Amino acid sequence: MTDHKPLLDPALLGAEVVEPVSTVASGPLLEAVDIRKRYGRNEVLRGVSFGVERGDVKAVLGPSGSGKSTLLRCLALLEPIDSGQVRLEGRTVGVRSSGRAARLPERELAHQRRDIGMVFQRFNLFPHLTALGNVMLGLTEVRGRSKAEAAQVAGDMLERVGLGARVRFYPSELSGGQQQRVAIARALVMNPKVMLFDEPTSALDPELVGEVLAVMEELAREGMTMVVVTHEIGFAKRVASRVIMMDEGEIVEDGTPTEFFGSPRHERTRRFLEAVH
Repeated sequence: MTDHKPLLDPALLGAEVVEPVSTVASGPLLEAVDIRKRYGRNEVLRGVSFGVERGDVKAVLGPSGSGKSTLLRCLALLEPIDSGQVRLEGRTVGVRSSGRAARLPERELAHQRRDIGMVFQRFNLFPHLTALGNVMLGLTEVRGRSKAEAAQVAGDMLERVGLGARVRFYPSELSGGQQQRVAIARALVMNPKVMLFDEPTSALDPELVGEVLAVMEELAREGMTMVVVTHEIGFAKRVASRVIMMDEGEIVEDGTPTEFFGSPRHERTRRFLEAVH
């Protein structure tokens, strides 16, 4: 990080005027309601429900194959759910309810995804675009900004995540940590209401993990609502408002970091923590 200017500076993001507090929906900002997802005979999500309050950080832990990444993809409207609801600010998203719920066409899904930022394990950058090109793409293609305005906003955001000197570099010329920070900048310039992170440090060399976690911790301090699938126990202890444990498509534990790590209620959680420690 090159300075102490906030990552979520509204002027930087070109954000619309914030609604008065009285008009903001009460209740969780993001909510999963009895989400079920099956691939063939494999039931990956078995009635997952939880909410994330505005400004909170929800850390999601669990063994591989427990449904964590699938859950995030459902919350990001990238995967259709078989039943249940995803709610953003109290409104069901991803489907049109007219009798039997039907998934929205891709154009409408893309419009709703503007409010949900997603950062993947493997960066998913376009190799033929520079760091600047990757970050500004959503601004021009989705937000309808001019190229000049988008380049200014994207350049400022890359500066905020410590990559001001790398704006003209292609992904192949960047380290894994730098690529992931480009991916975070790309999501942030869309001014999302919530950020979803799918094990954002799992593909990084150990010495590069800290630079990505530092950006995420800064976001948390500035009040960004976040759901983070992670194996970084230290991050979950320091930053999370609540921690949940998933196993075999279900939530088996949900508590504050003190409760979750200090006195877990379920044997499955205790065995998992013993293994990762």
